[in-house]
Amino acid sequence: MPSVQGKAPLSSATAEFGARVRAFRTEQGLSQEGLAERCDLHWTYIGQVERGQRNISLHNIIKIAEGLGVDPGELVRMLPAAH
Repeated sequence: MPSVQGKAPLSSATAEFGARVRAFRTEQGLSQEGLAERCDLHWTYIGQVERGQRNISLHNIIKIAEGLGVDPGELVRMLPAAH
C-alpha cells in the first residue's frame, strides 16, 4: 500500500496507528503543524507517523496522545500484529 509520498507503511500496525492519529487530529481541526507544536515534535515526523512510515516509540505515543487529549490506549488498542 504505497503512500502519497511513494514510501509504503512499515506495517499494517503503523498504518492503522497513523490513521487513528490523523482521524483524531482532523476531528479536532488541527493541522499537522498544530499537533506537532502541542507534542513538541516536528511536523514532518507527524506526517511520517500518519503515513505509517515511523516505528514510533512509547515515549512519542504518549506525547502524541497528550497533544490530542486522548488516552494512549485509544491509539494502540487492538492494532493488527506487526509482521
